[in-house]
Amino acid sequence: MTWSRHRLHTGDEFRAVTRGGVRSARSHVVVHLTLLTQGGEAPRVGFVVSKKIGNAVVRNRVTRRLREIIRPRLATMPPGSALVLRALPGIDEQPFAALRADVDTGLETAERKLARRTEGAR
Repeated sequence: MTWSRHRLHTGDEFRAVTRGGVRSARSHVVVHLTLLTQGGEAPRVGFVVSKKIGNAVVRNRVTRRLREIIRPRLATMPPGSALVLRALPGIDEQPFAALRADVDTGLETAERKLARRTEGAR
């Protein structure tokens, strides 16, 4: 799978998701979710892993782990949706299964919040 069509590229795209969408926080990750367009675009994903997490090696490892957790979920996300995962300190010490559970529950909660928001706007 090529990630280029699923990536958020610009700071404006990241800001649109984090400021305009819904948020769901877990112990080591914050999930931001929104609908950017109502069309048939592929879901888009971005990762925010700051220097508070660790050095470049640690940050890249965290990003790879988050990418692998999200990869199977892309098929179930609605078209035109955009997701930002923001890592919190301590994420590098989480076992993979616990991190997957955090991301999954955060994403499910964000999807419910977004569905309520879009239903209320109709």
